[in-house]
Formats: sequence, C-alpha cells, structure tokens
Amino acid sequence: MGLALTGAGPAAADTPAAATTAGTSDTTTTAFCVTPPNAVTVTASDPRYGYLTTRGKNVRFTSTASDVHQVFTTGQVVAAVESAVAAGQRIAVRGGGHCLDDLVDNPSVQTVIDMSRMNAVYYDSTHQAFAVEAGALLQDVYETLLLGWGVTVPGGTCPTVGVGGYVAGGGFGAMTRQHGMCVDHLYGVEVVVVNAAGKASVVLATRDPGDPHNDLWWAHTGAGGGNFGVVTRYLFRSPVAVTSTTSPSALLPAPPATTLVTTAVWSWSKLDRTSFSTLVANYGAWVAANSAPGGPYSSLFSGLLLEQASLGTVALICEIDGTLANAKQLMSDMLTAVNQGTGVDYAVQQSTMPWMDAAVAGLYGGTPSANNRSKGKGAYLREPYTADQIGTLYTYLSSDTYSGLGAIVLFSYGGQANAVAPAATANPHRDSVILSYLATYWSDPSQDDEHVAWVRSFYQDLYAGTGGVPAPDTGTDGTYINYPDTDLADPSLNTSGISWSSLYFKGNYARLQSVKRTYDPGDVFRHSLSIRP
Repeated sequence: MGLALTGAGPAAADTPAAATTAGTSDTTTTAFCVTPPNAVTVTASDPRYGYLTTRGKNVRFTSTASDVHQVFTTGQVVAAVESAVAAGQRIAVRGGGHCLDDLVDNPSVQTVIDMSRMNAVYYDSTHQAFAVEAGALLQDVYETLLLGWGVTVPGGTCPTVGVGGYVAGGGFGAMTRQHGMCVDHLYGVEVVVVNAAGKASVVLATRDPGDPHNDLWWAHTGAGGGNFGVVTRYLFRSPVAVTSTTSPSALLPAPPATTLVTTAVWSWSKLDRTSFSTLVANYGAWVAANSAPGGPYSSLFSGLLLEQASLGTVALICEIDGTLANAKQLMSDMLTAVNQGTGVDYAVQQSTMPWMDAAVAGLYGGTPSANNRSKGKGAYLREPYTADQIGTLYTYLSSDTYSGLGAIVLFSYGGQANAVAPAATANPHRDSVILSYLATYWSDPSQDDEHVAWVRSFYQDLYAGTGGVPAPDTGTDGTYINYPDTDLADPSLNTSGISWSSLYFKGNYARLQSVKRTYDPGDVFRHSLSIRP
C-alpha cells in the first residue's frame, strides 16, 4: 500500500509510471516502471465478492451490488462509470470503507467502484504538488510523505480511513488546530464526471482562481464524497507555499519530530452528577479559552471521551508537539484546569514518541472488533455545553438500563481552522470550539432498533433547545458531513424544521447545487445526503 509513484497527470493516467526514490535529494528519480493491472469486475460468484462487499466498518450495512469494480487507473474508472451508466445502474464509490451510514452500502446501489488499489502517494512535478490517489489510507499518506520529504497533511486520527471521502468532507484531525483542515491544503482534485449524454470524462480542478473548473475544486473542500463524480486523486500544496522553490519539502507542513501523548483517566465510581458536571464544564471552558489561532496551545489536540458508567472510566486523551521546551508543563496546566473543583483524583499515563507513531496509533479509539454495528451523530459547538446539556449527558451515560457501548467524545476544535472564511471552502463551520461525536456500538443484529433508538433519543434531548438538532445558532453550528447521519434527511425523524442541508452546509448549499448541475446534470452520483441538483 502507498507505493510512491510519480505520475504525468491525467493525460497519462493509463501509462506506466516511474517510481520515486527518497534520499538526500528532493527531486524525482526514475527507478523502475510499473504496468498497472487490468481492472477486475467481481460478481457474487467470485470468491472475492464477500470480502469486497463487507469492507464497510459498520456492518449494519452490507453491499448487495451486482458488480464490484476493482480499478487501478483513472482510465479504468472512466470505463467502469460509463459501463454502469449505460446499464442504468446506481453507482457508489468505496475507499477505506469507513462511511458511518448507508451512503455506499445501500440496497439501491448496483455497482460499487472499489478504489482501494489506487493508493499511490507521490510528488507531481508538473503541478508542483503531492498527489494522493483516492484509495490511499491515511497511514500510508503519512508514512510516504514523512519518509520521502519530511512533510505531512493535517489529516485524521484513524489510520485506516481512506482519503477519497475523508478529504472531500473537509478532513478534520489532530493537526487541525495548528494547520487547519486537510482541505485548507488542497490544491487540486482529479474527478471522473458524467455529462448529460452519459459520457464520462476526466476533469482536473484546482484552487487557482482562473481555473475554469475552480468551482469543482471548491465543491470537494467540504461537500463529502459521492456527489459530483469519482475522485481519482488529490493534489496537496499549502496556500502559503512558494512554488518557485526547488524543494518539494517546502510545499506542505512539517510535523514535529516527537509528540507528547497524555491520557488522564477518572473512575466513574468516584464521579457523581456534580463532579461529572464540573469536569465537563471545565473542559469546555478550557477549550473555548484556548481556541484562538496561534496560541501557546495551538499544537495541542484533545478528546474528552465520556463513555457509559458501566464501562468504568472517563478519559481525556491529549497530544502536543513534544519538541516544545514547556510541553509537559503546558499539559500539566491543562489537566489541573480541567480537574479544578471536581474533588476527584485521576490517573495519568504520559509518553513521548515519534510523531508518526502517535499519528497512526488510533489514540481516540474506534469500533471494537466484536461490536461492529453502530449509529453515530455529530455536532459543532460554538460554545461549550450548557449546564442543562451536561445534565443530559450525565443522565444518559450514568443510566444502568442501557446495554450498548454508548459514548460521546468532545474534540478540541478552533485554532487555524477558524482562521478561514466560511465560504472559502465548502465546509462552512469556521467558528466552533468543539466537534462532538455521539455513538453507540453493539454486535447483535436483533438489537438494532434498541440501540438506534437510544442514540436518537440522546441526541434529541441533548439539543432540545434548538429543535432536537444542533442548529446553526449561538451555541451550535450544525454538523460535519464526515459524520453522516441519514436521520437528518428523514422528515419523520428530523422534525426540527431545519433542513439537513442547512445543518451540513449552511449558506454554501446553493453554490454546491450549482456545481452539481454543472458537473453531474443527470444526478448519477447520489446518496441519502448528496447534493440535490
């Protein structure tokens, strides 16, 4: 995975590419040629079908597509798309398989284009940018960029997420507060689109204002995957990078050499409603007070993991640039502020490790392998939770009548992400201090209704003051499309009167609809939360 190849751009998408070698030079050196395999169409009789249709991490949803196309080149994607369109088949695209709802694994989908073998990461000298194919996983992107050029993109904390849908949704992660969203460093996107006649073609869209396809680039900076076409690769170069430089290493941020990782753990058995409320309120106040760009805590990222009391603990996971002379003191001061007035002791584990180790460690958890059915809901918070909302958190999490693995995590936000104008990218959420994710996990399919109902009730009660959803308001600002929640597009479940499109895209939705009409006039690429033409 993540073979570092050099490409010649869209025109040479089906030609062999020369590999780069990472050494003392930053220039591209041809070492050998690789001939891409032919595309493979997998059907239900093929032994590969079972694996390819169950690659999704949420097994509540399993693909029943008649065809799964494994593709290796952009030209093969064009052919697969045209074939599906000609046959009148509904198309979905899979990258890493981490979509949290049924946007890919939907019964109406007949053709899945599996991008997992298009996973190259390389320097594209033609565009003076780093190219990342849409099937690459974040861990491969991090490793290739770091070992080849000493740089990175400010991506997410789950190493097995595929970049295809992740980047298109905005791309939030541990370096967001210091360097902004992943799309804030997106220079270009290569997309296979379909015109009104059903003909597929390749478009390379960039952030250059004079690019006639600039709107298509913009639409891929926060609208989410599966909207306008099939992304085959992304091009990354920071906006502040000087392209006249001879060194690719100057085109993206350099990560710190080390990361200081700290985990503080409180025992639920020692927390009552008052001490729990104090802890959560302190964390919210601290994050809000340290959310401005460029402060001493700009490199600190944290997640307050509030699990059900039956699971035993509340945990605060933090990471900060380990090369800072006062890194440990900054971390200690934060923990003191968060625990102030709780009257409850906490245990601390702390270690300094190479940045790469921390980046791929999955510090903030994931779906337990034995409990791989889930339902989740996100929210941007402009202000910390109110006392009433914290009371709702305590009521649901301390209950001994619920049997699932329920939790809500409050991620620190703000910083450089909030230094970008809401309309500059398709992701409009640029003044929040916390991004929250509420979810539960279970294993028994017969219990689906019980667990989904619990999450829905929790979410509605938590945001009761704004119609049961985190409305763009004083305290909340909608939600994150990479935390897709199809409930919000169902009027029988979202009775707030606030449209799902307003929650995800706010004032950017009209422009996204215009891009949709231009590049996907036949609405070929669609799902429950796709842009409506």
